[in-house]
Amino acid sequence: MFRFIWKYSKRDQLILLAVTSTLFPLLYLTLELPKRIINDAIGATSSIVEFWGYSLPQTNFLIILCFAFLVAVLAHGLMKMRINTMKGVLSERMLRRLRYQLISRTLRFPQPYFERVSQGELVSMITAESEPMGGLMGDAISQPVLQAGQMITILSFLFLQSFWFGLAAVALIPVQAWLIPRLQRQINLLNKRRIQEVRVLAAQIGENAAGASTLRANGGWRYRRAMISDQLGRLFGIRFEIYQKKFFMKFINNFISQLTPFMFYLVGGLLVLQGSVSLGALVAALAAYKDLSSPWKELLTYYNQTQDMSLRWDVVIERFAPSGMQDEKLFEGEPEARPHLNRDIVLDRVSVRDIDGNQVLDDLNLTFPHGKTIGVAAPSEEDRRAIGELLTREILPSAGRVEIGDQKLSELHQGIVAARIGYASSRPVMFQGTLGDNVMMPMRYKPLSNAADDPDFPETLRAGNSTDPFKAEWLDPSLAGLDSATALRDWWLRLIDGMGSGAALFQRGAEQEFNATEHPELAQKLVELRPRVQQAVHEAGLEQHALIFDRDSYNSALPVAENLLFATPRVSVTQDLLAQQTVFLGQLRELGLDETLIALTRDVIDMLRQIFGLDGTDHPLFRKLGLEAQTYETAVELVERTRKEGAAGLDDGQLANLLAVPLVISAEQIGPAFTDELKDRILELRHSHSEKLLERLQDVFVPLKPDEFAPGLTVMENALFGKVSQIGGVRSDEARKLIVDVLDENGARPLVVELIYDIPVSLGGQNLPAVFAEPLAFTRATIKKPDILILENALASYDMQTQVAVYKNLRELLPETTVIYLNDQFESPDVFDMYVEIRQGRVVTDEGPADVEEDSAASADLARKLRALEQTPLFSGLDRRQLRLLAFGARWFNAAPGQVVFLKDDQPTDGAYVVLDGEAGLYLPQIEGPDQLIAKVGAGALVGELGLIRKEPRALSMVAETELSCLRIGEEEFLAVVENDAATAFKLLQVIAGYVSN
Repeated sequence: MFRFIWKYSKRDQLILLAVTSTLFPLLYLTLELPKRIINDAIGATSSIVEFWGYSLPQTNFLIILCFAFLVAVLAHGLMKMRINTMKGVLSERMLRRLRYQLISRTLRFPQPYFERVSQGELVSMITAESEPMGGLMGDAISQPVLQAGQMITILSFLFLQSFWFGLAAVALIPVQAWLIPRLQRQINLLNKRRIQEVRVLAAQIGENAAGASTLRANGGWRYRRAMISDQLGRLFGIRFEIYQKKFFMKFINNFISQLTPFMFYLVGGLLVLQGSVSLGALVAALAAYKDLSSPWKELLTYYNQTQDMSLRWDVVIERFAPSGMQDEKLFEGEPEARPHLNRDIVLDRVSVRDIDGNQVLDDLNLTFPHGKTIGVAAPSEEDRRAIGELLTREILPSAGRVEIGDQKLSELHQGIVAARIGYASSRPVMFQGTLGDNVMMPMRYKPLSNAADDPDFPETLRAGNSTDPFKAEWLDPSLAGLDSATALRDWWLRLIDGMGSGAALFQRGAEQEFNATEHPELAQKLVELRPRVQQAVHEAGLEQHALIFDRDSYNSALPVAENLLFATPRVSVTQDLLAQQTVFLGQLRELGLDETLIALTRDVIDMLRQIFGLDGTDHPLFRKLGLEAQTYETAVELVERTRKEGAAGLDDGQLANLLAVPLVISAEQIGPAFTDELKDRILELRHSHSEKLLERLQDVFVPLKPDEFAPGLTVMENALFGKVSQIGGVRSDEARKLIVDVLDENGARPLVVELIYDIPVSLGGQNLPAVFAEPLAFTRATIKKPDILILENALASYDMQTQVAVYKNLRELLPETTVIYLNDQFESPDVFDMYVEIRQGRVVTDEGPADVEEDSAASADLARKLRALEQTPLFSGLDRRQLRLLAFGARWFNAAPGQVVFLKDDQPTDGAYVVLDGEAGLYLPQIEGPDQLIAKVGAGALVGELGLIRKEPRALSMVAETELSCLRIGEEEFLAVVENDAATAFKLLQVIAGYVSN
């Protein structure tokens, strides 16, 4: 750690050291001047004092010395403040550097390492655990020098006054240095014991809470309370021991600290009486000794802190230096050239091992020809992921090499890999921002402008952070061979259409709200198309489901506030926003609408409380209402008050909270509680008072006008100038499709799809519907026009016919790109220029997977079991680790023709059988005559699993029809896999569904 501090802050540490050294003369002055004031000024023997050749009156001399003391104290304080500020800045700068370096290291971790280390652990180390290290980095050199210098200065002053004063001051310091740390270590050990016992107590409390009903039903509460009492007693004993040692240590420390003043008073007093020492010197010595304890304590604290931080540093650095990290040189700076990777991809005897050292890919010898479409079928997800990560250099081979033409993939700069190789899966990682930010990530490789407008950037460089300015233009269309951002967006739209997602995204885009100032062309287009959309709705007879705005009628799909004002909100209507509109609330009270709306709120809240309760606000149906959870919870409490006091007992904030419920929910959502009489009342008030009410709400609402764009409405609603009913079912869906078709026919589609680009993405993409995941992954990988494109299950949701169409479209869009499709299987392998099948990490040929030499008989047996299990449909996609566990517990079973494997009504404790070779019959025993043959099973079949799952006796008998070879999987191993692997459980469900259908 000190090597890191010295390497990156040597200059700053030396400057801080030089500034710190200026403090000691000032400190000495603050000690010397009080002595001079007492001895030379106050204790002067005459009224005239000689000072540096000048004769001064005693009073003037006293004033001069006092002001000199004041100046010395002020200068000392200011210098100390400056030193502390410099230390603070240096600490934060070094902490910033450390965190940046740790975060940069995580970007070079091998992908398998993230499976072993949790994100929470990394975050905690970078944030919380590194925080105290920053403080030490600023104090590393200056703190011991400062505190030791202060001690030496004070001791020097004491020795100059009297040798005995100095000796008395240092005499007991060795005793403190030896005794106090030992007592502190004992207290630290007790604290560790206390933490362990608190964890035991927490576990017991958790058990009691989870099993309270069991304790009540079985009379166990008294025993558990006695157990808790016993545990609390152990905690009390440990804490009592801590208190004893802690306060004894304080007593010893305070006693030793006060023992020295006792010596000063005793010995110093005798010396003063004898005339060996002046009274001023004794007073100054006492004051100096009082200041001696502080730097001594600081030095002890510094020592303990360095020991603790050094251990913490070793732990953090060890965690952030895993084996297999990418070379830092491949990430830093710019590559000398950015060559195209338009050559054959050669895997030369490539093997890959996982983080536990187990083989994943074994001795692959493959050549993927440039510019061709290649299909790689691998039932195991682990195999597919390993191939994808190998070709993108997320993992390095444990043996062999990957070459593209004459270039080794392992030696390419990461900038070349990122620019020339695209990768997409069906589960893309999304970052907070917008959909466009995520899609255009490959187009933001480096900044295109400098940081002239960023005043904070020089400090960023001083802290050793990124040399790339954040506040700069990053989007570089030239990376895709394009000349403008507009051309880049057009290329993105072509990719969207090419993968067949244009229609789905167009539909989603039509449901988005947008800002007219950012998309003026679309806003104008929607207003122009309103007559055509309304005509189409009329001709289709959908007026009851596509509710067009009319000033003379109530629109049930529009919230109450918007109906009352016949306006749409510029911003979201919240309780806080309503509370600020005091004039508007006062007008509602004058019109008597407050009581009416509160009565409506009571009905709505009662209904919502029955459906969602108080803890159901996270439900998607509740979020769809647009009502804030806090507003709802507060409204529940206020509703009970209004039953007694009415609206009169509410202030404006409380009234706003209640009104936020009906003002954001429509009559359709409220249901029968929203009566026709109330609708008529609101219509009357609209005609009589809406203009007056709107005068005070111009910053919040915009009047609805047929020839103007309406903010707060979606694309579809603006095109209709109305709302589509939420309760119309299929007919409402027809209305939506009709509106979208009219927009498409009139050329609005590209403008609408562009809105998808601006959709906000929350942390981890949690707010993004699944329909966006595949288009995002696909277009992010292809937007840069890569030389090599790897698609791992990227089109998993598409049927085979659509997938083939996308293959062809992609080939037209990227004619020179080598496209590699990774999937568990392909229905039509003949559509590829090259087709490869990989099972258990090996290429499958017509003769089956190639055998390799094993290390031992045990590993050979395990490998045979793995190959056998992986060839069965149920276990083919199982995670390799789960598959190994299953294989380890499996046993070989052979049966001769006619041999009974198990009988009907046998207990299923022997497990399930995977048929590897041969044929067996499943028979239903008959009371009279031969057993009835129900089915015959052959290689790949799994028999007996239903008995394991249901824990019931065998339903049929199993008899070998030919020479039979099986793997018998034990009950415990089988159930463990089913319970812990969702994919296997789902496949098993499909198998059982097949039994039912048969």
